[in-house]
Amino acid sequence: KSNIGHAQAAAGVGGVIKTIQAIRHGVLPRTLHTARLTSEVDWSDGSVAPLTENLPWPDRDRPRRAGVSAFGMGGTNAHVILEQPDPAESTAPAAAPAAGTGDEQAATGETASARGRALAWAVSGVTEAALRDQAARLHTFLGDRPATDPAAVARSLATGRAALDHRAVVVGGSPDALLEGLAALTTTTGGNATATGAAVATGSVREGAARPVFVFPGQGAQWSGMALALADAEPAFAASLRACATALRPHVDWDLLTELGGPLDRVDIVQPASWAVMVSLAELWRAHGVEPAAVVGHSQGEIAAAVVAGALSLEDGALVVARRSRVIGRSLAGLGGMASLALGREDAEERLRPWADRLGVAAVNGSRATVVSGDPDAIAELVAGCEADGVRARVVPVDYASHSPQVEAVRDELLAELAGITPRSSRVPFHSTVDARALDTTALDAAYWYRNLR
Repeated sequence: KSNIGHAQAAAGVGGVIKTIQAIRHGVLPRTLHTARLTSEVDWSDGSVAPLTENLPWPDRDRPRRAGVSAFGMGGTNAHVILEQPDPAESTAPAAAPAAGTGDEQAATGETASARGRALAWAVSGVTEAALRDQAARLHTFLGDRPATDPAAVARSLATGRAALDHRAVVVGGSPDALLEGLAALTTTTGGNATATGAAVATGSVREGAARPVFVFPGQGAQWSGMALALADAEPAFAASLRACATALRPHVDWDLLTELGGPLDRVDIVQPASWAVMVSLAELWRAHGVEPAAVVGHSQGEIAAAVVAGALSLEDGALVVARRSRVIGRSLAGLGGMASLALGREDAEERLRPWADRLGVAAVNGSRATVVSGDPDAIAELVAGCEADGVRARVVPVDYASHSPQVEAVRDELLAELAGITPRSSRVPFHSTVDARALDTTALDAAYWYRNLR
């Protein structure tokens, strides 16, 4: 502060920079403009006094540490503690990145745009005119700085700018295309702008518009190789996958990234792998500035939803999905099946009458979307009958009967396996598809995850 005065809304930034330099150079810098000290303080009483000369900050048997306090003009107060890095860590050469880790950009400097992948630049303004002006300023700024990383621009625009009522997004696969889109945006007067190399969309926020809801699917949407290309392209996604793999490790005897490239045909692999991908997709959205207003999940998707909401820790989520799927694989796999019917619940139940003792409704996904489960031979007969009558039906690629009486055989085993989890109140609303209502997430205990499967 003695260098530049109070930074107002940016309070503390100068202090952080100065403290980092002090740690780096081993010097305690003097306080400027202290030729005459205030008489409001009795400087003779105590051991604290302003530094009037630079002092050495010697190396000792511990790292240098310092605290910086910031008291913003808007009322925000913050304190950060800075620590000298380990010299061995700060000077060691970086290891070559492994495939599928998302670290290639850090090692090579190659951006998503340089590899031909599309980027989105988001721009907003209080009015349409302000939006055009902002696009023009951004176009001029970036046009004068051709070496600027377009991926860094995308990240900054998404996470470091206010989202005002009038909005636009420019999507392009190269810096030139993105700049062309910005140029087109500067002249649009409503609707979508036209650019040869980029897609440009504009719009405004409706009064009372809500933020997005994150929806997490159940089993059946997986495919061999899923997520691997995204992990190569997006460091935030790759980092979350690695964190999920670490959380799963105490409960499984396989490697997540290896199995994502495999057949994904075992329930005790498919469900944890799908959980990790869903959690990591949510983290990717958050890395780009998108926060959910609420979460909702279908069947095993509720486990990922609970983690993303903050109701379960990553470790507890990994425990639930890994141990529960292991019990399914050990005790239920091969004994049942499931099918999806393009029918409402009442019509589906009517269809099930010939197999009433072998099949039942497992889930109602919509007004014309019902899932049934039970005996695998009866499932095959039901689907064949539906197809013969022109009713769309498909077998769900599982070999057990979720959400059926078969699950009751593993109730006690599941309750014991999941007894150690600690659900907590979530920061994001959690809408339960088991109870069909918003739920106090402290109730997401072992008994809930049994009911979610039953």
